[in-house]
Amino acid sequence: MSMEPASGTEQGVGARLPRKEDDRLMRGRGQYVGDIRLPGMQDVAFVRSPVAHGRLRGISVPDALQGRVFTAKDLESVRPIRAVSGLPGFKVSAQPPLARDKVRHVGELVAICLAPSRAEAEDIAQQVVLDIEELPVVHDMIAARSPDAARLHEDWDDNIFLETRVDIAIEQAFDAPIQVSRTISTARQCMAPLEGRGAVAHLDHRLDQLTFHTASQMPHIVRSGLAECLGIEEGRIRIVSPDVGGGFGYKGILLAEEICLGWLALRNGHPVRWLEDRREHLTANANCREHHYEITVYADRDGRLRGIDCEATVDSGAYSAYPFSACLEAAQVASILPGPYDVPAYRCRTWSVATNKCPILPYRGVARTGVCFALELALDAVAQACGLPPEIVRLRNLVRPEQMPFDNVTNKHFDSGDYPQALNRALAAIDVERVRERQAEGEPDGRRIGLGFSIYCEQAAHGTSVYAGWGIPMVPGHEQACARLTPDGGLELRIGAHSHGQGLETTLAQIANATLGVPVARTRVVLGDTAMTPYSTGSWGSRVMVMAGGAVATACGQLAERARRIGAHLLQANPNDVRFEDGRVIGPSGDVGLAEIAHVWYRRPQDLPDDIDPGGLEVTAGYKPERDSGTFSYAAHAVVLAVDPELGDVEILDYVIVEDGGTLVNPMVVDGQILGGLAQGVGTALYEEMLFDPSGQPLASTLADYLLPGATEIPLPRIDHMETPSPYTRFGVKGIGEGGAIAPPAAITNAINDALRPLGAELLHSPVTPRRIVEAVLAAKVPPALSEQAA
Repeated sequence: MSMEPASGTEQGVGARLPRKEDDRLMRGRGQYVGDIRLPGMQDVAFVRSPVAHGRLRGISVPDALQGRVFTAKDLESVRPIRAVSGLPGFKVSAQPPLARDKVRHVGELVAICLAPSRAEAEDIAQQVVLDIEELPVVHDMIAARSPDAARLHEDWDDNIFLETRVDIAIEQAFDAPIQVSRTISTARQCMAPLEGRGAVAHLDHRLDQLTFHTASQMPHIVRSGLAECLGIEEGRIRIVSPDVGGGFGYKGILLAEEICLGWLALRNGHPVRWLEDRREHLTANANCREHHYEITVYADRDGRLRGIDCEATVDSGAYSAYPFSACLEAAQVASILPGPYDVPAYRCRTWSVATNKCPILPYRGVARTGVCFALELALDAVAQACGLPPEIVRLRNLVRPEQMPFDNVTNKHFDSGDYPQALNRALAAIDVERVRERQAEGEPDGRRIGLGFSIYCEQAAHGTSVYAGWGIPMVPGHEQACARLTPDGGLELRIGAHSHGQGLETTLAQIANATLGVPVARTRVVLGDTAMTPYSTGSWGSRVMVMAGGAVATACGQLAERARRIGAHLLQANPNDVRFEDGRVIGPSGDVGLAEIAHVWYRRPQDLPDDIDPGGLEVTAGYKPERDSGTFSYAAHAVVLAVDPELGDVEILDYVIVEDGGTLVNPMVVDGQILGGLAQGVGTALYEEMLFDPSGQPLASTLADYLLPGATEIPLPRIDHMETPSPYTRFGVKGIGEGGAIAPPAAITNAINDALRPLGAELLHSPVTPRRIVEAVLAAKVPPALSEQAA
């Protein structure tokens, strides 16, 4: 383990430094895809399927619009999107960029319309007439598993992308005295970054290169996918991803729209642009999650877990998204469901199901939010059955610090941590005894007080050893970074991952400062351009600070060594007698700074020693952690809220988060990550829901229908940082980008159930809306006999 200290300038690892990029972003000087203007550029609007499932029998285009409208027959040379997986039994879905013979979800692309402006292109789209023979719609993922369900893909024998099974001695748990079963589910959601997707494509005739400006958090992966579909060399494609207004996973995939723009730019030779509107975003492009769990937890009477048995179904939509595939969520459920608990017996069966909905995409906390929701709600039910406080059941089952590093029942390798301490600190901060006293006293306004907990672990920065077995077209290897001193002693860093709001221009500069001593203000971080940065699988899975940060530290360390040898020569000292420290080479009789060393290398090469390294003051270096199975960050969340049982209104009164992300490069940036994740978690818990009717029509097409929490709905949490360094990574850092969004739905729902338990009501589906609360309370008041008669 390498544990270099922060720089003495207080700009290195551990410094609470304001983000460099915020100066331009807060002044409106950022550059997003929507800001790109190129000469001769025309806009694209798409004709999209109005039905969820049907035979495409014909497309009628007015004669006057010929040359402005393009359909699948025009794109015959373009290959379909094929997101593959090496997992046994996985079925590949071929997604044509434009529908050919069949449409499989509302919003699927059918035709491209081109015009000088988006408004004109939309007018053209309205004149295109589709002849579609409607087919039976598969809208329910449980029903879709039935042998007699309609088939989405005729060459399949069912509607299952992938089925997985894990069984580890589950029969040993069957005689447990406590057996609790629940059916738990989560709604389909839509990711909602401030900036939607968009792209500008043009052909650089001088370089014979197709250049894309696209809002992507994975530029190199998008380039690979585009090259495969367009049938051209990757060297003929350049991806430039400018400022990205939020990603959350949505901007980590290849879009059919991008393929269509690439084909159009190659065909027409002038720039073309597509900017996603919010209706496209909600109904056709940005869906995520939607899980269903049948879970049974076995325990002893003292609350100690004997085993977990689960069947989990994930609605994957009509196609696999490139590169992650349709099994990203369900396949992970089986491996991560045990969470941070020491469980001796385990069984899980999962299905990734194809339905007539748009493809499910990765969203912040991939699979973990649903898994945490299911397990943590089930644990509260176990506590109730045992007659124990829910926190006691958790404390008795969490992996203990003396067990670290710990391999759990599914062989997840927990690198470090103290999970019981995190929960105990959350319990102390929320003051459990005071809350219970308040509950007993009752509220003057008739509302009921609830206290809820959840704790999770997040595997992050997992590398080759994990992804190689998945067989998907995205296996991370050595992450590379290029570090170059400028002639005046400044620093340029080039990394292949990209920032979509994490503050990488600041935090990576801090890592460089800790290693090389160049001030953060004099460090320029270049991101998002495949022509200028080393290859990278990009920003996903809370990996950048571990992987790219390690690469930056490695490259800067090598740069420091080269500078040290030049400095020794300038000081007329033996290299063994000098040291590099905080941006200076210090010898027995003096010192010399990086600016002078750089000046000599670039401007006065005659002063260099004869045996100088010809590589000079530019280094590209790669990095892998000592063990690349991933770091494990974690957090305990505790919430106090008030529920109005008559109106279903929920008010969050207090929220505590105790998190451990290893060594924190910039605690201020970490706080921002946690706050943003919490906002999304509150949305998942109480507000966000993309409903579909039986004909497969999405029922939320605007932000008036799809409810997002605002500033008044988000509590200001109290955040307590623990720092347990990872033994495997540079500086001991762990990934932490997704964690804030994972735990809130479980903690909030457990608190609502705690408040309503005296009334006999229990909520097991997210979001917990006012209607669902009122219905649960009313159903609990109905005597069982009357309830059975009504059924």
